[in-house]
Amino acid sequence: MYPVSRRAFLRRAVLGGAALIGSPALVAGAARPARAEGATLAVYNGQHRPPVEALIAAFTAATGIDVSVRHGSSAQLASQLIEEGDHSPADLFWSEESPSLFALSEKGLLAPLKSDTLASVPANYSAKDGTWIGATARCRVVVYNKAAVDPKTLPPSVLDFASEAYADKVAFAPASGAFQQQIMAVMILRGREAALAWLKGLKQYGRVYNSDSAAVEAVEGGDIPIALSNNYYWHALAREIGAEDVQSAIYNIGHGDPGTLITVSGAGVLKSAKNAEAAQRFVAYMVSAEGQAAIVGAIAEYPLRPGVVSPFPLTPFETLDPAPVTPNQLGDAGAALELLREAELA
Repeated sequence: MYPVSRRAFLRRAVLGGAALIGSPALVAGAARPARAEGATLAVYNGQHRPPVEALIAAFTAATGIDVSVRHGSSAQLASQLIEEGDHSPADLFWSEESPSLFALSEKGLLAPLKSDTLASVPANYSAKDGTWIGATARCRVVVYNKAAVDPKTLPPSVLDFASEAYADKVAFAPASGAFQQQIMAVMILRGREAALAWLKGLKQYGRVYNSDSAAVEAVEGGDIPIALSNNYYWHALAREIGAEDVQSAIYNIGHGDPGTLITVSGAGVLKSAKNAEAAQRFVAYMVSAEGQAAIVGAIAEYPLRPGVVSPFPLTPFETLDPAPVTPNQLGDAGAALELLREAELA
């Protein structure tokens, strides 16, 4: 079986890292605008690093505004921002997941975004009160090993995997923020008891992994035939290995099932921002055609601005037929953590 280079995969799939302060973004070679007046824009970042680095480089080249970054998980940084309150050094929060943005909005820590910025993406993918905006989308998928699974035999619902028929065949990651949003989608569409029964079934018959990416790697390596994950982890792996050698593939359940859930990464400006105007410019650039192209060139996520095309071979967004659940309905996903504890998965 084709070997997977874990180091290279982790580097390209970008599994996040410890919090640190990054130096201002620099662009080599091409002439750049004169440095903007004022302090460096401070970003707290929970998104994967390559799209962030790509956008910052493009933004700085276009505006002359330098950017420094503190990296960490979205949940960790949101908790830190809540603790820091008005004394936070951050100007802007870029989150991998909408629940962290929702939590900050509920605490009154985010400023309204400009109306023309909000108009750049469909309203369903941003906050109802206009305090944060979705920048890119990803989709929950089923990844399967092509030698072990005939996709025609896969079930019509993600809930079916929590059964004896799939004993020791399904990998899932309870600690994944995207999986927790999927729990919320099951609860919204099928009810709390159905969501709890699903988790208990997965605990009994599935196999727990510490991350979505580890689950995808396990499928690729033949350790387990099926994984519940995000689409971009598989695309990172396929790009690393090569399309002709990859041993796994993506299956999209569709027909409104919570197995095909759209989640978003996005950003909001802190009310306490010292560089509020620069922060607003950054978010506006993030959802501009140029900014969207920079982001989706670095990660296999869907651009939310109409007309921008990903260079990755993604399943067309309009054909996904996803669960009819919006980021606003997912809220802060706190109920998912309660269900995980009840199912003894957290």
